[in-house]
Amino acid sequence: MKLLMKKSMIQGLCGLLGLMLFGCSSADNEMAGGNIQAVNHTLSAINWLSVNGYRADGGGGRSCCIIMPIKWRPGLKANIEWEVDPNPFEKMPPLGTKEFKAAMAKAESSFQHHSATVDIPEWPETKRCGLTVHFLVCHQIKLTSSCWAPSSPNYPIKEPMRMREPEVCPK
Repeated sequence: MKLLMKKSMIQGLCGLLGLMLFGCSSADNEMAGGNIQAVNHTLSAINWLSVNGYRADGGGGRSCCIIMPIKWRPGLKANIEWEVDPNPFEKMPPLGTKEFKAAMAKAESSFQHHSATVDIPEWPETKRCGLTVHFLVCHQIKLTSSCWAPSSPNYPIKEPMRMREPEVCPK
């Protein structure tokens, strides 16, 4: 009897708490998960990236997950950090050898770390498809949450692939 009364009281409190939380929620503050995708337009390799602390593979596939608002609102920012291998095609000795370890240590010493804070572009209503980070020359980035594939003529980012770094980057 005591156990049944305790169970009923706990269920009642949970129900009340749920109703209170439901009353506080609004569509403007709802969040959902989405994938992070990297698209590299440069000749360097992007080893990894991080968007607002959510780390992802820089190799071009989609990585799970980033939490974003369901509805866009002004002032949304993305803090992007990434690591670049400026010599991704350097020949390496066979894996597991002492020479490989030394060559890898040398390669890692040339890796470059970058960061930028950029605006997250507006998406229509609740139609966002994760976040795609485009890596451009001169350590510039562009973001989109477009649901179109990068190969589509409707895709918002048009920069070419395999771009070479200019002699001098604009400031």
